[in-house]
Amino acid sequence: MTELRSLQLAEGTESADSGIGDVDDLPLPQQITVSSITCDSFKISWSMDSRGRDRISHYFIDLNKKENVSCNKFKHKDVPTKLVAKAVPLPMTVRGHWFLSPRTEYTVAVQTAAKQPDGEYAVSQWSEIIEFCTADYSSVHLNQLLQKAEAISGRMLPFTVFYRNQQTDYFLPDRDAQCCHLLPTVKDNSGSNGSPISGKLEGIFFSCNTEFNTGKPPQDSPYGPHRFQIQADVLFNHNTNVYFGDFYCMYTSYHYVIVVLAPVGSTGDSFCKGRLPVLDRSNNRFLTRTEEVDGSLSFRHAQDVILEVIYTEPVDLSLGMVARISGHQLMSLSTANAKKDPSFWCC
Repeated sequence: MTELRSLQLAEGTESADSGIGDVDDLPLPQQITVSSITCDSFKISWSMDSRGRDRISHYFIDLNKKENVSCNKFKHKDVPTKLVAKAVPLPMTVRGHWFLSPRTEYTVAVQTAAKQPDGEYAVSQWSEIIEFCTADYSSVHLNQLLQKAEAISGRMLPFTVFYRNQQTDYFLPDRDAQCCHLLPTVKDNSGSNGSPISGKLEGIFFSCNTEFNTGKPPQDSPYGPHRFQIQADVLFNHNTNVYFGDFYCMYTSYHYVIVVLAPVGSTGDSFCKGRLPVLDRSNNRFLTRTEEVDGSLSFRHAQDVILEVIYTEPVDLSLGMVARISGHQLMSLSTANAKKDPSFWCC
């Protein structure tokens, strides 16, 4: 829950509209400093003259997304970014996922206030406006997402290949300098806004979901009519680390889980370590590789989520095959640059 050290939304008897009086000679906050920034919290401190400091009972904090910098301060009751705090020792922690979003630019200004006997406030001038940007999801938030994804992942189904659908020209011989490799690209901004991999991790997107009645990849795809497929053990072996990357939904019944496959010691593996929860190769709720009694390998994927697999290294096309699928291109299922339901707890 919220850790505000007496910070609360400006509403009810403490609402900004209900009791702000004239500008007073209270100390003006100066040299505003924002520190310890996370995806849903920050610490704020400032300096001020000693004259009149003993009169200060509250701080008013004006927090806006950067695009709303021109918003009039304390004039709209329906703006939830106007905060009232009792005068507590600085720095003061502001925390709340309902008004702070990850990877978002904000502006903040501060005003000192003295509550009067009639319930109104005498206030100082507003401080200068400071800009800052919130961070990616922390390991705590990612593990919360992981637990929610595990709860709905369903039973595990067998699969044998990873596959990637694209338009025809994607697989032409001159598509890259090496002529015979799929090359990693920076992941787009689809999924959770705070995921550490969005816009940062380089990889190649693969699917492994199968049709329940056939146990094979579906013949329809939102990404294109041509499919490259490769045996599962080529990308997922004893030298591959598995990471949980994201869990999101898009205002529909579909739930998506992103899993990252990174060869041990690779650039992708180095990026994921310390940023993403690592999964046991043979014992997790999304994507597993197990060795059977006879020495053969079996691979399984979660049934009740759409699994998106990112492989972090180049893939030699000669290790698989390209063929045209017989189904339709279902663009409605594409997740290219799609955003999740903005509520962190929607899933």
